Amino acid sequence: MRFLIAGAQRGERGPSVPAELDADLTGTRILVVEVEADGREMLTRMLESWGAEVRAAGSADEAIAALQDDRPDLLISDIGMPRVDGYESMRRIRTMATPNGRDLPAIALTAFARGEDAAKARQAGYGDHLPKPVDPSQLFSTITSVLSGGS
Repeated sequence: MRFLIAGAQRGERGPSVPAELDADLTGTRILVVEVEADGREMLTRMLESWGAEVRAAGSADEAIAALQDDRPDLLISDIGMPRVDGYESMRRIRTMATPNGRDLPAIALTAFARGEDAAKARQAGYGDHLPKPVDPSQLFSTITSVLSGGS
């Protein structure tokens, strides 16, 4: 599945972030889980341009391993992953032996944007759900809402 940030053109080196978006995530530690390397890089770059400290994982297993030693402030995860999808990944994270994943704020990213997809993401343990392609303004708004306990 292709990952494209809304506003970015294929082959462009980075996301097109609206000039009016004054996004500041300075000091926020985010774990990004995205199977597609291009999507992982693009999302990582956008979040870092907003001041976030980003750790990226290419699979559910990598994300779970990362959470064994570290607790980020937020998890942003693709749902459509091979072997272990984002729903099962979140269920595993929520039942980890360490407290790093039990109440970790999380956002699901998926190409499916139906109401039942959002409900399924919330049932799995995500605080919110965003459709792909990701709109930078909507992503920033969702991040701030989830981190403040909204959604």
